[in-house]
Amino acid sequence: MGCEWGQVREWTHDGSLEWHVLQYPYHSGVQKWIEQLNRLYREQPALHELDNDPAGFEWIDCNDNAASTISLLRKGRSPQERIVVIGKFTPVPRLNYRLGVPSGGFWRELLNSDGRDYGGSNMGNAGGVQAQAIPAHGRPHSVTLTLPPLATLFLKAG
Repeated sequence: MGCEWGQVREWTHDGSLEWHVLQYPYHSGVQKWIEQLNRLYREQPALHELDNDPAGFEWIDCNDNAASTISLLRKGRSPQERIVVIGKFTPVPRLNYRLGVPSGGFWRELLNSDGRDYGGSNMGNAGGVQAQAIPAHGRPHSVTLTLPPLATLFLKAG
């Protein structure tokens, strides 16, 4: 009840939702982010096909407390349906962050919560990054990323 636009006060059945806050960029940015996140979920089989199946999820790195990041792989039924998700949990950007990915080629940045449309600083990876044949996280290829502060990134090969 209002979470999809960052309502300020807790929802109560005795009052209406704070629709007026959508006039402020921060709140309209949260609403745009949720809209794009829902669109991505619907459009990308890797995010919904195996949603209730352990085969649809794989950690890349859940132990990087030094960089305050977690990374995971979401998988669809087709081997081509793979999305890498990276969460950065401190207000400090991380440059040249190496992350293992399941295949070579270009990895497109599908969504970045630090985008200007969502109220962020617009720091990111200029639309995507090229994987290198440098092993990382037990995978044969890796990418070097710019991780914006307090952000979540979604990447897909191709």
